[in-house]
Amino acid sequence: MKPPIVEKVEITEFTHELKDIGSEGTISIPIYEPGSTLTSSKFAIRIFSDVGITGEYIGGSKTEYSAIPMFIRAVIGRSALAREAIYNDAKQALRQHARMGMSQVDMALWDLAGKLFDMPVYQLLGEYRTKLPAYASTYVGDNQKNGGLSSPEAYADFAEQCFGMGYKAFKIHPWQDAPLDKQIALVEAVGKRMSGKMDLMLDPFCAYKTFGDAIKVGRACDDWGYYWYEDPFKDGGVSAFAHRKLREIIKTPLLQLEHQRGLEQHVDFIVADGTDFVRIDQDYDGGVTGTMKIAHAAEGFGLDVEPHGPGAVRRQCMAATRNSNYYELGLVHPSCENFVHGPYFLDGYSDDLDAIDADGCVSVSDKPGIGVEIDWDYIDKHQVDRVVYD
Repeated sequence: MKPPIVEKVEITEFTHELKDIGSEGTISIPIYEPGSTLTSSKFAIRIFSDVGITGEYIGGSKTEYSAIPMFIRAVIGRSALAREAIYNDAKQALRQHARMGMSQVDMALWDLAGKLFDMPVYQLLGEYRTKLPAYASTYVGDNQKNGGLSSPEAYADFAEQCFGMGYKAFKIHPWQDAPLDKQIALVEAVGKRMSGKMDLMLDPFCAYKTFGDAIKVGRACDDWGYYWYEDPFKDGGVSAFAHRKLREIIKTPLLQLEHQRGLEQHVDFIVADGTDFVRIDQDYDGGVTGTMKIAHAAEGFGLDVEPHGPGAVRRQCMAATRNSNYYELGLVHPSCENFVHGPYFLDGYSDDLDAIDADGCVSVSDKPGIGVEIDWDYIDKHQVDRVVYD
């Protein structure tokens, strides 16, 4: 069979409005804020081939897409099935630019391949399962007394609500600037209410100010048997030495590597004993190609990989991965919609709080490619900018 050739690549920026959501802090974290409307920028990529099949993907940031011109000539005019070669050429071209942009191109190429062979991506990779256990991953804490996550008890109430819906696990994103005693009280309140019923995780997203603060909160996690503790303090989650030392002091397993991009960096961190669970992200780590390399490398070390964030392509990869425990369904909140995904799919795809089944699992689409049908009319209507490379 003659392989399809990439004729052009199109990138569209569009907006999506989120009700009752505002932005907090110097790093613009989305937060529940009744009456506010947050306009979120989204990006979609289409890769057109000479056989009329198009690969599509929604995701990634403006920063990611700004790097695509640096390697796009390694894509145009090339076989759309040459993902491994394109992956390696993009790595070289982006060696001083954090390898941004290559992930989104890779995922669109996998979508194109699935459509060409009339198979979902997980079957191209090698099917392992079609139901994925999910955890509820919260918004960061807020100050809304009615319906918000404004106190340790409010988080515990929400965890109990999620447990009643069928979730087997719950992850806390705490407040960004709350005093340490309130952070510890949060760990304790959710632990006291739900420990032994759900797997509990804590992700401060690098908010704690010092290594010492991370130890104090980690010991509270120890007391209540938390399943993992993720990116605790302001090193940015990148020091293998610091996290190895933290692992020696506390009992709770660490989950690291959301903020390190790529295969080699992940393996180096693992070898340095900096983590227990290995975080992967298709938008950061080289798309489907890159994250599956990491998953298999971690498997060789006997470790599990855990996908960051929700999305159809995350489901496809997890369905082809043995050494992974939970799908991250987030960001969720008792009083507002999911921040990550919006109404730009035609087939009912959802990562809302109620997307799980009675067993606390999400399903994997068996449609060709990534498995979602994108609403291009919606995207065109909300378009801000469009760039075409041919």
